[in-house]
Amino acid sequence: MKHTSKIGLAAVLMLVLFAGAAFYYDQQQLAEKTALTTTHHAALEKFHSPRLGNANAKVTIVEFMDPSCEACRSFHGLIQETLEKYPGKVQLVMRYATFHHGSDKAVEILEAARKVGNFEKVLELMYGTQQGWASHHNPQPELIWQYLERFEFDVPALRQHIDPQATATLLAIDLADAKTLKVNKTPTFFVNGKPLPSFGYVQFQQLVAAEVSAAYP
Repeated sequence: MKHTSKIGLAAVLMLVLFAGAAFYYDQQQLAEKTALTTTHHAALEKFHSPRLGNANAKVTIVEFMDPSCEACRSFHGLIQETLEKYPGKVQLVMRYATFHHGSDKAVEILEAARKVGNFEKVLELMYGTQQGWASHHNPQPELIWQYLERFEFDVPALRQHIDPQATATLLAIDLADAKTLKVNKTPTFFVNGKPLPSFGYVQFQQLVAAEVSAAYP
């Protein structure tokens, strides 16, 4: 019985030590990321980046995203809810981190849609049909055109505004900034220059709420 108790106590101590080490590591990582964004603040936003919400809002969410990314799709609804929850107080700046094969072609379409004022609607369509065109084993971004036709978008107008060279230049800038900030997965968020303490819906909501409270007392 005593032997069993000792084993149980040892297991509990190991769990406590593991939790403490994990917490220390997370805090260290957060400190490093915060220092990095402070040093390279100019890498967070660029004038060419798509924006949603009030451009004069005091709270800015920067999202490094990939239209092929399932987690980006999952977070998109939460971001929309956040913009609605804090009307006029929050804006979203989107940076492209095209880590998945074929995502550059999706971004070409998004940029064309931005030129004709349909960026948000086309982004929603891409997320909504993502499982059909964004398989990581066999991505088929050309299928996006079929979905656009099915939902009666002006495909000829969009095709007219496709500019691979301009999009490639834009992507190079965004990917260089992602590398500077050590962004290696999507989505990665910064709120008023602050990285999430750890990845998750709750952490995102808490950080945004804290920044809104501070900016709009």
